[in-house]
Amino acid sequence: MARKMANSKDAVMSGPSLRALAARARAEQRWYVYLILCRSGAIYTGIARNVAVRYAQHVAGIGARYTRANPPRRLLVKIACRNQSEASRLEAAIKKLDAIDKRKLVGSAAAVVRRVLLG
Repeated sequence: MARKMANSKDAVMSGPSLRALAARARAEQRWYVYLILCRSGAIYTGIARNVAVRYAQHVAGIGARYTRANPPRRLLVKIACRNQSEASRLEAAIKKLDAIDKRKLVGSAAAVVRRVLLG
């Protein structure tokens, strides 16, 4: 009798729940679209899983060719996407916008951006 497993609540309470672990795993796999304001005033758009690391690469001059020639001034916004496909489609849609429209996106919520650009 002593070897019987304690009730399932006791087993779950000992660490993160499966739901929390699954959410953490999904967040780690999430892709982001990001916009960077360059020193020239231009706005660079890209995608990455870890925006902080990618931004640091741009600052260090080992990111994209464009940001080597036009160094970043600051990160304007990052928009979470469900997967790489959605991030790529959103990036392509943003790159088609005029500079004025890109600047308008910076203050918008991510859901609004996705709805307007992806339909």
